[in-house]
Amino acid sequence: MSKLSEEVLYQGRILDLARETHRMPDLREARFEVIQHPGGAAALPVLKDGRVILINQFRPAIEDYILEIPAGRLEVGETGAECIARELEEEIGYQTETIEPLGFVYSSVGFCNEKIHLFVAKDLTPTSTALEPDEFIEPVIMEVETALAKIESGKLVDAKTQIALLRYALTKRSQ
Repeated sequence: MSKLSEEVLYQGRILDLARETHRMPDLREARFEVIQHPGGAAALPVLKDGRVILINQFRPAIEDYILEIPAGRLEVGETGAECIARELEEEIGYQTETIEPLGFVYSSVGFCNEKIHLFVAKDLTPTSTALEPDEFIEPVIMEVETALAKIESGKLVDAKTQIALLRYALTKRSQ
């Protein structure tokens, strides 16, 4: 199982699209179109009183707002923890003293190699935001139980947010 060849069909600001040929487990060769992404980081910000900060963000790909945790794309040479510390300040206006890992997820392995590092951010200090010109974000503070109920009812549909909230709830339960 190995990549035999790669032809980059498109290079963009956020992602590249490549046509790749791979040797499969049965030794056949197969071609795939793969979105290549530098990876990202996302964090569940937890306030001192235990409430969490989610964001309601406009996402052009779905032409709607979606409730999610702050997240961003890794810059060259940046770790997941460095990325999410930067994104927390930019998107919700908080600096963090404590970043705890929650593992990682692949966003959609059928066609994309994006790996998202998940974290819990604690010991938050308010600062100012620095939104990009194309970002429309409204922070939403709620109880963890409220966020979990939104997952259960189908109102919170962002995958990275669901996984981060569920992993956080499981870690709290085991403490």
